[in-house]
Amino acid sequence: MRDLIILGTGVHAAEMAEIVGRVNCASPAWNLLGHVAHEAPGPGASFHGNPVLGTLDVLARYPQAMLVPDNEFPRDALAALPRDRFASLIDPTTFVSAAARIGAGCVVYPHGFIGVNARMGDFVFALAGTVINHDNVIEDRTVFASGTTLAGFVHVEAGCYLGQACSVKQYVRIGRNSLIGMGAVVTKDVAPFSVMVGNPARKLRENR
Repeated sequence: MRDLIILGTGVHAAEMAEIVGRVNCASPAWNLLGHVAHEAPGPGASFHGNPVLGTLDVLARYPQAMLVPDNEFPRDALAALPRDRFASLIDPTTFVSAAARIGAGCVVYPHGFIGVNARMGDFVFALAGTVINHDNVIEDRTVFASGTTLAGFVHVEAGCYLGQACSVKQYVRIGRNSLIGMGAVVTKDVAPFSVMVGNPARKLRENR
């Protein structure tokens, strides 16, 4: 088992700790040391039964520990850390094709699907029931809310947020830093920095 530290103390970090437990029940992999907070915790602080070790500077005490961030941990702080320190955390109920590729620091919640030849970049965060079908390309720092479904050959550029239960048609490209609203049905390419809503999805405003 390898040592693991979760970066974050939000609700998703608490759920991630439970995913670690689920992974270990299926096949022991991680020794969870605790959490690292963005802001300094009080002495002896704990979070949902796990110790809060401190802020990022405490990582020097744990040079062998792997790291996995929650989706709210500041991205500029992550950029200062070596990529090879980041593990990905995949719930054991999620199907992952042997031909899929998953980057560093990704988190995938229960009951997801990652299809043949799907490619995920770094720090992708996928909540429960996310479907990433065959030949999708997901760039860095994308967040999928629960129940998001992508058909085949979809390309999602970096920094996007896809809202709960939205759907994306095959061969669509979603431009960087776009936000797709809850329940939206995306049938055409989306320009970067767009907020899209409705069925079929239409541009509401710029995401600046």
